Amino acid sequence: MSAPVAFVTGGASGIGRATVLRLAGDGFQVIAADRDGERLDALVGEAPAGSVETYVLDVCDRPAVAAAIAAPERLDALICVAGIYQPRAFDAISDADFREMLDVNLIGVFIAAQEAARRMTAGARIVTVSSRAAIGGTNFAHYVASKAGVVGLTRAMAMELRPRQIAVNSVAPGFTDTPMTRTMPPDQYARAQELELGGKAADPADIAGAIAFLASPATHFITGQTLFVDGGKSLGGLGL
Repeated sequence: MSAPVAFVTGGASGIGRATVLRLAGDGFQVIAADRDGERLDALVGEAPAGSVETYVLDVCDRPAVAAAIAAPERLDALICVAGIYQPRAFDAISDADFREMLDVNLIGVFIAAQEAARRMTAGARIVTVSSRAAIGGTNFAHYVASKAGVVGLTRAMAMELRPRQIAVNSVAPGFTDTPMTRTMPPDQYARAQELELGGKAADPADIAGAIAFLASPATHFITGQTLFVDGGKSLGGLGL
């Protein structure tokens, strides 16, 4: 039997990169898609030989996404990691800022998931990446809205795809050490780390482990769930 195939958006860096490497190590044939071709090329050299193929594309470009998803003979798992983050006070968020956030973080998930679901068969899995921010936060209301939308979309997809035995779940990371979060000013990054378990941001591999769990065939009876991987911050009572 051929290796299971996983398609990962945003696969070139951060959580996406860690997910590609984890799934490749778990025996998947992985297709990594991202806008950053140079990082994708570097990723191929870090994975087991022959385990990773790449596509340079934008998740908002439906024809490109559809073509890439249609390329493999089978598709067992879709992992939607691609996303953007932009800290901005509520009063300073423009219409363009809000639309861009929704386009990449929410509509990009919808496009990839819809195209994947059209060719998936029973037992396939879709894993979205939302965020702890889905339950609220300050200075990035548009990001919060986009990630809350991912949670709602995940549940809706799970309901509709359940009769076809396609499981749909989400992983909601807390503050994680990625190139995206490293764009924060150093003092702000340090303050954010202090609020994490042990005073340190999560490693992308920690999040990839949760994604790999939900991408596994062994979890086919889990669907419509959001798994928080945030060191317990979502429990509340932490002064956040």
